[in-house]
Amino acid sequence: MSDSVEGQTFHDVAALNSLEEGKIHPLSVAGHAIVLVRRGDEVQALGGRCPHKGAPIDQGALCHTKANGDVLVCPWHKAVFSAATGELVEPIAFAPLPTYPVEVIQGRVLVGIRPKELPQPAPIKKDESVLIIGGGGAAASAIYTLRQGGYAGKITMISREKILPYNRTALSKTVILSDPEKLKLPFLLDESYYQQNNIEVIYDTVVAFDPATHIATLKDGSTKRGDNVILAMGAKPNQLDVPGADLEGVMTLRNLKEAQHMAEVIKPEDVVVLVGGGFICLEVASALRQKGVGVTVILAESVPMESQFGRELGLMLLHLHEENSVAFIRDSKLVKIHGDSKVNAIELDDGTVIPCSHVLSAVGVTPDSDFIEGLPKDNDGSLIVNDEMKLTDKIYAVGDVSAMHRNGRNCRFEHWRHAQIQGRIAAKSIMGAPLDGVPTPWFWTQQFGKKLEYLGWGEPFDRVIIEGDMRKYDFIATFRAKERIVGIVSSGRAAAMAEAAVNYDQFIEDDSDNSSM
Repeated sequence: MSDSVEGQTFHDVAALNSLEEGKIHPLSVAGHAIVLVRRGDEVQALGGRCPHKGAPIDQGALCHTKANGDVLVCPWHKAVFSAATGELVEPIAFAPLPTYPVEVIQGRVLVGIRPKELPQPAPIKKDESVLIIGGGGAAASAIYTLRQGGYAGKITMISREKILPYNRTALSKTVILSDPEKLKLPFLLDESYYQQNNIEVIYDTVVAFDPATHIATLKDGSTKRGDNVILAMGAKPNQLDVPGADLEGVMTLRNLKEAQHMAEVIKPEDVVVLVGGGFICLEVASALRQKGVGVTVILAESVPMESQFGRELGLMLLHLHEENSVAFIRDSKLVKIHGDSKVNAIELDDGTVIPCSHVLSAVGVTPDSDFIEGLPKDNDGSLIVNDEMKLTDKIYAVGDVSAMHRNGRNCRFEHWRHAQIQGRIAAKSIMGAPLDGVPTPWFWTQQFGKKLEYLGWGEPFDRVIIEGDMRKYDFIATFRAKERIVGIVSSGRAAAMAEAAVNYDQFIEDDSDNSSM
C-alpha cells in the first residue's frame, strides 16, 4: 500500500511493535535497500548499502556512542554514520547514508521513497586557506571533511603522484590482477568533486617546506603557502640493500604506477620471489597465485606475522598460503640478486640459489619527511603529533608520515582507514569543530578469500586468547599484556568487530568482566 503526500510516495512497510529497539531492520522499498532503526515511538529510515563499496548495513552494527549518539557501522570497512541524520561520522566512506521520511500512523510505519536533503552548513573561514602536501587517502579525507563542514576558504592539494587520491588498498588485492588497459581507477572522490568544490590540485614534488612562513617550494621552483598546512606525504618503500638490487625485475609496491607495471610484466608462467612476510607481501602472494604465478616468500622469521599476531595466527596464515601453493623459505636472508641486466635468480645466506623472473621487495616503509626541517620528529623520521594531529600552531601531520604518543611510546600506524581518520581530525581541528578523540586503529587484510580484521595500537602482548574456530575462519582473538587487552583480531565476526571499532573501551571492559566470572 502506498499514499502520496506532497509529491512523496509513502509505503506501508511494517508494524511499529514488530521493530525491536537496538536492532537494524533491513527491507526493500520500491527497489531501494533501506534499514529501519527504532528508538521509542520514533523510527529512522536510512540507506541499506554503504556508499563506499555497497556493503549491507544490516550486517554491521547499531551502537550508542557518547560523542555521536546512535551510529550505524559498515561491516566491511567500518565507515560510521549517524543513525539520526545519515551523516558521515568516521571514514572510509566519502558520502552520507541517504535518509528517508517516516510517518507512524495507527501503529504502522510508512516510508517515503524520495531521500531527504541534508541541510547545507553555513560557510566558515572564507578568508583563510589550507595547503595540503600529499595526495593520498588522508588528504582526500581532509578535503571532504573541510567542505562537508562548511569551510569556505581556499584549499590547495599538492600531489607528487600525478593522479587524484585513490583506493590504495586495491593495489595489492585487485589492481595487479587486472588488465592495465581496462583498469577503472578507484578514485576516492570523483574528478568533478574537486572542480565543483573549488579545490586546486597541483601535480608536483615539494622539495622544501619552511614551518615559520608556511611556504612550500616545489620542484619547478614555484612556491605555495597556506594559513593552515596539512603534511600528508605518506611513506616511501624501503629498498633492498644487496648486490643486484638495481636490476630490471626488482620491484616495490607503493603506488598505482608500480601496481600497473606488475600487472603488465608478470605473466602466469613467471616465478616471483617476495622478500618480506608482512601484509603487503602476503596479499601480493595471494593475488599472484590467483593469476597462476609461481611464488616463493623469503622470510627472515620462522612464522609470518608472529610478532604482530602471535604464533598461532601466524601459523594459520602460513598454512593458508601453503595450501594455495605459496612456497616459504623461513629463517633465511637474501644476500644477492643475480642477473646481467635483468633478474634471473636470488641467493640466500646459506648459499641456496633460486631461479626467478622478478623480485618484490616488501620490507617496510620510511616516512617521507626528508625535506621537513624544524618540526618534531621521531628517530624514524615520522612527525610527532598530538590528538588534534597538530605539530605546531596551524601545522598538522596525518597518515603514514605521522606518529602519535600512546602508552609510553610513539606509534605510527601505517593503514588506510586510520590515515583517513587522521585527515578528518586535522580538518575538524582547522575548523574549530568539536573533536571526538582518536578512534582505535582498525585495518583488514584479504588473502585467498579469507578476511582478517585487526583493532588496536600494535602494542606488545604476552598471550593470545582465541575463541571460535580458526579452521573455519570464524573466531575472535584478544591480545593481552598481563591481563590488559591491547588488541583484537577476528574473522567472520563482522558485526562484533564493527561494534568494537566504535566502542573499543566498552568492549575491553565487557570482556574483562566476562573473563573474571
